[in-house]
This record gives sequence, structure tokens and C-alpha cells, in this order.
Amino acid sequence: MVFSRRMAALAAVVLIPLGIAATSFALTDSPAEPKVPAKVELESGSPTPAPSTTPSRPGSAPSDQVVSRPPVTDAPADEDDDDDADDGPGDDG
Repeated sequence: MVFSRRMAALAAVVLIPLGIAATSFALTDSPAEPKVPAKVELESGSPTPAPSTTPSRPGSAPSDQVVSRPPVTDAPADEDDDDDADDGPGDDG
């Protein structure tokens, strides 16, 4: 089998990206695993919130109030309750 131009083009299409990938892989450095401290210490001067026995807002506690559903209608959702159909062309109100 003769090595033709088609075979050379096919070899170039396959071997050039493989060569680039191999070179890139060989030149990358493997980073060391990050070192995590065994114990984390916070600053001792940071203020801590004082516990309070009473809530800051009297109405902040959730209630068990049940809200009723809106009434069900057969009208489409985009229909409004305004009756503007009987207004004339000169009526701006």
C-alpha cells in the first residue's frame, strides 16, 4: 500500500491533536492537596449577641390563622371587573 496524500492528511489530523494533548499533559504540574488546619480559632474579641427572653417585635411570632381561598369564578383570568363596554368614543372617564 502506497503512502498517499490522503493517508498523510489523515495521519496529521489524528496525530497533531494527540501530540498537543500529550505535550499539555506532560507539562502540567500536579498541585499538592490543600492543607487544612486541624483546629480553626476565631478572634476572641468578636462580640456575641446577648440572648433575649422577649422577642424584639411583638407580632413577629407566626400565627395559626387560616386564610380562606378566593371565590371560584367561570370568568377568564384576564377579564377585569370594569364595565367599560358602554362608554362612548368621547368618554374619557
